[in-house]
Amino acid sequence: MKAIRIHSFGGPDVLTMENVPKPVIRPDEMLIEVHAASVNPVDYKIRSGSFRRSEMTPPLILGRDVSGVVRQIGSAMTSFDIGDEVFALLGMHAGGYAEFTVAKASEVARKPITLDHIHAAAVPLAALTAWQGLFDEGHLQLGQRVLIHGAGGGVGHFAVQFAKLKGATVFAAASREDLHLLGELGADEVIDHVEDRFEDYAQEIDLVLDLVGGETLKRSWDVLKDRGMIVSTLGQPSAVAAAGHHAYGRTFMTRPNAEQLAEIARLIDAHLVTVVVSKTLPLDHARQAHDELEHAHSLGKLVLTVSDD
Repeated sequence: MKAIRIHSFGGPDVLTMENVPKPVIRPDEMLIEVHAASVNPVDYKIRSGSFRRSEMTPPLILGRDVSGVVRQIGSAMTSFDIGDEVFALLGMHAGGYAEFTVAKASEVARKPITLDHIHAAAVPLAALTAWQGLFDEGHLQLGQRVLIHGAGGGVGHFAVQFAKLKGATVFAAASREDLHLLGELGADEVIDHVEDRFEDYAQEIDLVLDLVGGETLKRSWDVLKDRGMIVSTLGQPSAVAAAGHHAYGRTFMTRPNAEQLAEIARLIDAHLVTVVVSKTLPLDHARQAHDELEHAHSLGKLVLTVSDD
């Protein structure tokens, strides 16, 4: 099968198209024919070597989320059948930039019937990050006030919608070109993160979902109400700053969760959540995709097409 692999860490030029053996599944796994795979910031962080774990030893196939069709099922697999259309957040054991990949049942849900494979591939990692950041880590409740930094990105545009569905008041900070869409997605207040100070618009905030980090995170303590919380995807917020503001700070790593993914699929099929894809590129343009995601602004998700939808 064709796959994009890296044999060393570095820039986009280390991504190479190769012919590699088709994966062999274990009893608790399925083989998925990949139709589309989205590109996420964690992909270029792994590629560059800035994010490493013990199992990340080249050669590696990158890519965490895919949409495709089940082609084989292991002997212990009971919840899926050959021919099912599925989407998945893959564990670190597999990669999605390939014609075929393997997944466990705990990583997979049936693809939303209202989406093609391109839009379905844009969902798993970004949507689960938003869901887990807001609800598992941030414990967002009806009537609370949430500020989302980086609201126009892949994670952010899902977070805006999930928070509104929960009944929260949503303050969305993003680039100017994203603000109109964020208003359409339900944000109560949209903030130009370059021209405006979010502190002038967002106060008495229960939860800050930080997808930006740096100075933005540091300034966010001042908008929290007493015992408010910052949840960041970019590192542990300062415990000293949290104590000084009578607040809490948390970070987390997104986890595959089939039940949550299935619930998100139901919301999509009920037309309660919109999936925004900024651009698609063929698999052999993975280098271009990484370069654009790392250095250019994009609203929503960038997706690689692998086989015909």
